[in-house]
Amino acid sequence: MDFAATVSDSSQRLWALDRANRVRSARAQLKQRIAAGEVTAAEVILAPRREIEGMSIAAVLVSQRLWGERRSREFLAGLGMPESKTVGSMTERQRIAVAAALTRTRASSS
Repeated sequence: MDFAATVSDSSQRLWALDRANRVRSARAQLKQRIAAGEVTAAEVILAPRREIEGMSIAAVLVSQRLWGERRSREFLAGLGMPESKTVGSMTERQRIAVAAALTRTRASSS
């Protein structure tokens, strides 16, 4: 392996690490904002940002106050959606269905 290839590999690796750190940071901040009530899970699902496209829908749901894994699992099962489904892989129809169900759930618990 020559020097140029090593430098190129190193810079690529550093770029990938930097990108991964930015994505993790953005997801963590988003989860905190959902937990604080600054933004709803329905809003996040309806208007996903690039950083969260690979995030599972279950992770978004569990970020809400009073939502654990069991409640999230039951909610998604009621919609016929797997927990591992990512936000980025959802169709527009699925996004609207999940957001509507979340809004109904939120209204009935108020």
